[in-house]
Amino acid sequence: MAESFEVSMAGEEKYYIPDPSYKEQAWTKDYGRAYKEFLADKEGFWERQAHHLEWFKKWDKVLEWNYPYAKWFVNAKLNITYNCLDRHVANHRRNKVALIWRGEEGEERIFTYKKLYHEVCRFANGLKKLGVVKGDRVCIYMPLVPEQVIAMLACARIGAVHSVVFGGFGVNALNMRINDAEAKIVITADVTIRRGKTIPLKTIVEEAIINAPSVEKVVVLSREVDQPVELHKEMEIDYYELMEGVPAECKPEVMDAEDPLFILYTSGSTGTPKGIVHTCGGYMVGTYYTTLNVFDLKDTDVYWCTADTGWITGHSYVVYGPFCVGATVVLAEAVPDYPDAGSYWKIIQDLGITIFYTAPTAIRMFMRVGDEWPDKYDLSSLRILGSVGEPLNPEAFEWYYRAIGKDRCPVVDTWWQTETGMQMITTMVGEPMRPGFAGKAIPGVVADVVDKQGTPVAPGNGGFLVIREPWPAMLRTVYKNDERYRTYWHTIPDCYTAGDLAVKGKDGNIMIIGRADDIIIMAGHNIGTAEVESALVSHQAVAEAAVIGKPDPLKGNLIKAFVILRVGFQPSEKLKSDLIYHVRMTIGPIAMPSEIEFMDKLPKTRSGKIMRRVLKAKEMGIDPGDVSTLEE
Repeated sequence: MAESFEVSMAGEEKYYIPDPSYKEQAWTKDYGRAYKEFLADKEGFWERQAHHLEWFKKWDKVLEWNYPYAKWFVNAKLNITYNCLDRHVANHRRNKVALIWRGEEGEERIFTYKKLYHEVCRFANGLKKLGVVKGDRVCIYMPLVPEQVIAMLACARIGAVHSVVFGGFGVNALNMRINDAEAKIVITADVTIRRGKTIPLKTIVEEAIINAPSVEKVVVLSREVDQPVELHKEMEIDYYELMEGVPAECKPEVMDAEDPLFILYTSGSTGTPKGIVHTCGGYMVGTYYTTLNVFDLKDTDVYWCTADTGWITGHSYVVYGPFCVGATVVLAEAVPDYPDAGSYWKIIQDLGITIFYTAPTAIRMFMRVGDEWPDKYDLSSLRILGSVGEPLNPEAFEWYYRAIGKDRCPVVDTWWQTETGMQMITTMVGEPMRPGFAGKAIPGVVADVVDKQGTPVAPGNGGFLVIREPWPAMLRTVYKNDERYRTYWHTIPDCYTAGDLAVKGKDGNIMIIGRADDIIIMAGHNIGTAEVESALVSHQAVAEAAVIGKPDPLKGNLIKAFVILRVGFQPSEKLKSDLIYHVRMTIGPIAMPSEIEFMDKLPKTRSGKIMRRVLKAKEMGIDPGDVSTLEE
């Protein structure tokens, strides 16, 4: 693509200013001043944030930066669960509600900090019974239930490295993640529940571990009370049976700040998802600081992030950040349109949600069904609205602000990634909000929009979004593939390249345009083009395949596949259906193409690389740009 590009900034001057009381009461009262203080003493800024948390041993040095490798809070000792649980249990929060779980049919379970602490300790002791020790990898493939959160915290408690896999992935995708992480234990459930239907998980795990030699045991949570799950005793053990007879106390493992906390797989452009490695100390500080300041979270708030914990948003802003702050967190096994389009608004009304964090896909879906659904419910408890996962277009921003926030709640549209671990760009609470613009780099982050050489673009122009300096919650490597980690820092000189295109506004606000690389963001899920293409090519009929994201007003993008068939196979509607089903069974329903077009050949460079942007340009009827490298 071009070095940079001009963008029409019509409507840039439109903005909303929240009631002054928001700014007066915010943790970050003056963005400009806070950002200047950060620039004046960057390490001192992060050291001040770290002092709000408890450490077994303080650091010798805040940052050790050997480009492109960072160590934060060097030689500090900690356990993140001590900050999520113990320190609250030891003070006035012991009987505060930590977690409220709401099921699809309205079932409710409540955990105080003291109760959650004991459940985590018991399950941690159960894992120890299975021989899990510090450094072992544990795969968690579960529905959105409290036991999933408990399993994550229990792993962190004993120093095991968890790898949470989203419950919508299929056998092959799960098998790949188990094998790459060399998981010793898999934790799952018999079923997940979605739109009133039970979807089996255990049977997927049974297939996924057939060729997974590292797995020693599978822990199974049984949810079907009337039909208890049948366990294969030689390999499987019941979740609650594992916790029988174990103490409700478990001493936290002493972790170095740079010890790995978790591996989370994100889509890559080479076909194999990348195992992003986050470590204990910097990630804890980054998620604590952003949860507190970006959401302006108070002790009286009831906070609901609708993300699944199988994604980074669930890790950072359902579990670790909010519990470090001591929040009351809502976890809901709910979808926006079941049993009707009022499901989210009913939860907000029933539980008195004050901070609501969801995805633009959900917001656009709500817009389509109209104001009548939110208008049926009392949403007056809300005081902060958030958005995450993909760019929030101006129309969706304005509807969210008006129909849900009633023209009074600040909207924090956040940009960040699995790799960043924490929020990086937003409009801080109390600052003027511009529809379509995520905002500015938060205090603690140095972001910019640049050309391919790393030169900042002029205001009103677009380019590549980069981060110029290290931050505490940054990824440390890609598991077993450090070369892929270095690519982030070597694509554009002396910068972390996010892979997103962005526009720099005249006032410094940043608008995120979308991906510059081979990742499709669909309904908040990051789908690697190469992973879908690999699934298609694994079908006996397919010789080659290319996929693109095709803009969609609801989901942001749909997946369209272009397929070349092997000799002996003919295009047909039946074959299209078979290929879509094949992708579903290989990766999962989130990666299913919406369209398949059969081709005789695909546009490629002379070196043989498929030029997806040419396919996308043709699909959208726009200029494909430079095609000088295109094969004749």
